Amino acid sequence: MPKNKRPVPRKSSDTAEDKDEAVTQSLCDLALDLAEQEDSDSQSALLQQKDVELQRLIRKNLNQKKDEVLYEAIERAKFADVGAYQYLRGHIEEAASTVLVRREGAPTMEINAFVVPLFVHSGGGLKEEQGFQDQDAFEQLVRSFQQAGLESPKAKVVLMNHAYDLAEIDSISYSHLNEMVRDAWASMTDKKVTATPALERSIAGWSGAAFGPQDAAVELRFLLGFALKRADDPFYQAPEEEAAADAYFAARMQRYQAWTLQVEPLLRRCLAGPGAALEINFLYQDLFHGGKEQGMAEYFMLQMMAEVNAALQRHGVAPERVRAVVGPADVHGDMVLRVNLYDAAGALLASSEKPLDLAADLAMEVDDVGDALGTLGVRAVAVARRFDEAGLALEETPYQPQP
Repeated sequence: MPKNKRPVPRKSSDTAEDKDEAVTQSLCDLALDLAEQEDSDSQSALLQQKDVELQRLIRKNLNQKKDEVLYEAIERAKFADVGAYQYLRGHIEEAASTVLVRREGAPTMEINAFVVPLFVHSGGGLKEEQGFQDQDAFEQLVRSFQQAGLESPKAKVVLMNHAYDLAEIDSISYSHLNEMVRDAWASMTDKKVTATPALERSIAGWSGAAFGPQDAAVELRFLLGFALKRADDPFYQAPEEEAAADAYFAARMQRYQAWTLQVEPLLRRCLAGPGAALEINFLYQDLFHGGKEQGMAEYFMLQMMAEVNAALQRHGVAPERVRAVVGPADVHGDMVLRVNLYDAAGALLASSEKPLDLAADLAMEVDDVGDALGTLGVRAVAVARRFDEAGLALEETPYQPQP
């Protein structure tokens, strides 16, 4: 009599791709449900459960390094609902850049990644191999974040001894950033020398064409740091009352502006060799993704204005004798803000574009471009509702700055 055999388990019909697809759609659906109730005073038990599930799925995919799931979910949310897109992207960015560490009998600790975007003006451009050779200047720069009141006196702050270019910063995915934060945590809390492969991998080296010795170079760079502190540190708690919160952030901005003046000489010593003539324009310190977006927005704006200025010079036309039309356009599924430049006869002299986030405040974006055109001397500016597929501006109206 044959022995009884255990039945062979049926193979699941769900492939890894099917499971990832289901998680992607779940993230999108949860964001749609939660974004609708984001401004309500209280959440139902069901929505609270969905919020917990959303956070769990985000952390799981970060830990499993499934960036494609996270990016695809954000992309789907973008086309489903702008609010859901903002909600999901914001929660994924926060989870990637901030890690909470809870241990029994100890306060909850928080570590996050921050960046300081800056534009460096120099003759001939920066040389990567000359950077961060002055150890004393670097150590003073690290200490300055607490001395100037940008980080809590009770926090621990570390800074990467490298100025990241845009390509390096942009190549850091959600899961890579999360690994970097955990590497930083280990290096700041472990008494032993700890390997930090994710941090080391982030320094890929600068890309792009080198400047000639006589070129006037303007380069975007990012300082990248990590701050470790108690999650309940009152230094970071903004008041709930609106006027008090405004005063809190205004005071921080004053401290930041004073800090930029204080550390510019130190940073020049960090970025280049002795005697180098550098001018540094600081953007605002922010968490990783906010600072990255700020730097990219300013970079593309400068690039757009450089293209407009080059067109004026190429055609030998004075800025007061041209007309600019600003408006959104869809280029192969990606939104851009476009500037068309026309001469007095209506001939197109140049067309320049910069990326436009779907959730951006279009009026503010147009104001920024209008201000920049004004600095070039372009006074005749119109706003189009949009540019069509043929590049024609639709429903133009005279530009009026917001009050």
